[in-house]
Amino acid sequence: MVERPVVRPARPYFSSGPCAKPPGWSPQALDTAALGRSHRGAIGKAKLQDAISRTHALLRLPADYKLGIVPASDTGAVELALWSLLGPRPVTMLAWESFGATWVSDVAKQLKLDAEVRTAAYGALPELGGTDPASDVVFTWNGTTSGVRVPNADWIASDRTGLTICDATSAAFAQDIDWRKIDVGTFSWQKALGGEAAHGILVLSPRAVERLQREPAPRPLPKIFRLTKDGRLIDGIFKGETINTPSMLCVEDWLFALDWAEGVGGLDALIARADANAAALDGWVRGTGWIEHLATDPAIRSNTSVCLQFADRSNIEANGARQKALVKLLEAEDAAYDVGAYRDAPPGLRVWCGATVDTADIEALGPWLDWAWAETSS
Repeated sequence: MVERPVVRPARPYFSSGPCAKPPGWSPQALDTAALGRSHRGAIGKAKLQDAISRTHALLRLPADYKLGIVPASDTGAVELALWSLLGPRPVTMLAWESFGATWVSDVAKQLKLDAEVRTAAYGALPELGGTDPASDVVFTWNGTTSGVRVPNADWIASDRTGLTICDATSAAFAQDIDWRKIDVGTFSWQKALGGEAAHGILVLSPRAVERLQREPAPRPLPKIFRLTKDGRLIDGIFKGETINTPSMLCVEDWLFALDWAEGVGGLDALIARADANAAALDGWVRGTGWIEHLATDPAIRSNTSVCLQFADRSNIEANGARQKALVKLLEAEDAAYDVGAYRDAPPGLRVWCGATVDTADIEALGPWLDWAWAETSS
């Protein structure tokens, strides 16, 4: 018999996307949005440029890297990079969860490129070493649906001639990314800083810009994928002149997220908050016998999208039903929202531990998980 906890998480938002809003957020924070104004006018463009320059600074990108706002969230940013850049060189695909597998499918079935594909099961990493430095490499830094991240960028050659294309959507603002090893980086607003969905961020190194201008991909591109005109980079995209019309409400929301992130101490503080949350959840996992980390190696375990699997895996179908019952009960109690494992992952739980979550809420969550497990034991 497990007693029903008394203290609930103050903010039971543990979804891995869209993620918890920054502490202190309210709809009134968006009162200054440039609603009803053109994004190409002085006010709208200034807000977009502010969002770009401050995001660049918060991530501590190299000064010669470009950052722009693109359509369709992280998916749009990744697809833009794949369709615009891949083709002139060999390609190596690294995948260990569902989104990485999607990029593999797109490259093989849509772009029809003969890529080297390295995969691993949920909870593990494929072999990273020995990738051809002349090959373009596509990978996710943090596997949102598996809870597995690359431990560092040491495996990427500094003297590579190929490009590294990195889906960093659950890693940016929460993990120490060596951007000098990344030629193309992507992420979305709705992840680590709790922004709104539908907008993506594209980061380009000088080498990626050079590729776009000198070795354009051998295929037609739709308008929302075009980064060059007459062989030159459309530089305005990286100064607030977006490819298509952005939501100025979402832009204002992102500016609030940046305000909050800068106010708590910048990138180091954001990483520390995510680390503290992941450590608090890990402490609870180690004290319970019914669930365990999907990533058994702590060196590759995510500090944002922490994925857990049931310790008893003898009946996958029963575990799937148990997961649904747990998630439903926790939501009914307003103790935790959206903590079920991803549909393609082994049954269990997935708890977002990014910086916008408070550690006290992670600590309050554990007893509710134990209670819900006991309540669904039948």
